[in-house]
Order: sequence, then structure tokens, then C-alpha cells
Amino acid sequence: MAASLNKVILIGNLTADPELKYTSSGTARTRFSIAINRQYKDSTGQLQDEVTFIPIVAWGTQAENCAQYLTKGRSVAVDGRLRIDTFETAEGERRKVIEVVASNIQFLGGPPRSASEPGTVPPSSDQPAQGAKDDEEVPF
Repeated sequence: MAASLNKVILIGNLTADPELKYTSSGTARTRFSIAINRQYKDSTGQLQDEVTFIPIVAWGTQAENCAQYLTKGRSVAVDGRLRIDTFETAEGERRKVIEVVASNIQFLGGPPRSASEPGTVPPSSDQPAQGAKDDEEVPF
């Protein structure tokens, strides 16, 4: 059998606050996206910016920690694997969803600072999404 490897290492900034849900069996799942910026020179020598948005999913305790401590704009390093799912819409169209399933997430830098209160962390909700039952892998 030929060797296989599915490993992704990314560093970027959260595009929005993470979304925490629990499966019907009680497992925590957090989804968020990160923006990865790249600069390059085009054929005319002009500096160009390119942004790639990557969806990330984390499970279990790591998911709860992400939901509690990460906010929009925070820089993270993500180590995980690429997962590609194909599904059919209600209209019969086939679609693909690509996401990184995180095995390790490192919080980089300090927490984002509020403009009104330097050095403070914005308050987070202590109450998880009650009744959020979601055993299916929803591609959104």
C-alpha cells in the first residue's frame, strides 16, 4: 500500500467569532473561518494582496476552549487535516465543502483589545447553546 499524508498547517486571523454547538450525544463542535493573507508581485511588478478564507472545525474540549477564548480578529495557528465532503442540494445540485479538521489550535498573540477599555477581554457567554442538537455534518 502506498503511503498517504493529509496534514495542513495554517496561520491566520478569525473572520468572525467561533460558533459552538453540541451534538445530540453532547460532543462540542466549534466552527470558524480564518483569513490568510499573501502578498506577491504581478507580472508588471505591482504588489498585489490575496486573501484566502479557510473554514475550520474543532471538536471536544478544544472546541469549547476556542469558543470561550477566541474572537474575531484573533490570530491562530491550526494544525489538522483537510476534509472534503460532497452533498446534493434539495434542487439536485452536487456541491463540495472543504474544511480543515483541527487536531491542534494554538492561540497566537494576546486577546484583542477593546477600543474603550485597553487590556480587557470582551465578555463571553457562559451558557452554551442549549438544545443545539446536531449529529449531522451540516456543510455550512
